[in-house]
Amino acid sequence: MKKKKTQKTNAMRVLENNKISYEVHEYPWNEDHTDEENAGVPFDKIYKTLVAVGNNTGVIVGCIPSSTELDLKKFAKASGNKKVDMLHMKDLEKTTGYIRGGCSPVGMKKLFPTYIEAQAEMMDTIIVSAGKRGMQMELAPDDLLQVTAGNFADITE
Repeated sequence: MKKKKTQKTNAMRVLENNKISYEVHEYPWNEDHTDEENAGVPFDKIYKTLVAVGNNTGVIVGCIPSSTELDLKKFAKASGNKKVDMLHMKDLEKTTGYIRGGCSPVGMKKLFPTYIEAQAEMMDTIIVSAGKRGMQMELAPDDLLQVTAGNFADITE
C-alpha cells in the first residue's frame, strides 16, 4: 500500500530551507470541533498562534499552550507596547497569509515580532500549526525561536 504523501506548506518549506528538523502531525479538522483531541498528540505540547496589534509595534505574534489564555497586558509589556488588541479575524489572511485554524508562526507574509510562552523553553519539542487546517508540525522550541527571530516571554494568564 502506498503511503499518502503530505502536501508541503509554506511553513514546512521555511523550516527545510533553514535546515530545521520537524515532524508532521495530521488530523481531521472540523469547524465545530477545533480542539486538539483529534490530533493524537500530547495536549500539553500543542501551542496555538495568536496575532495581535500593538500601539507601538503594529502586528505581533504570540505562541501559547492551547490550554491557556493570552494575557494582553503581559503581551503588551513583553512586546514594548502600552496596549495590545487582537487582530480582527477578517484581517488575518490579508496580514499573515493564513486562515483561522491554520495560522502558523512560521512563514507568514512578513517576519512579525514573535513571542513564545516562556514555559516552552523547558520542553524538548512543541507542536504548532503547519499553516493548514488539520496539519501541525513538531519542532524544538529553540528552532522555532530561531526561524521566527522570536523571544521567550511570560505572556499567559
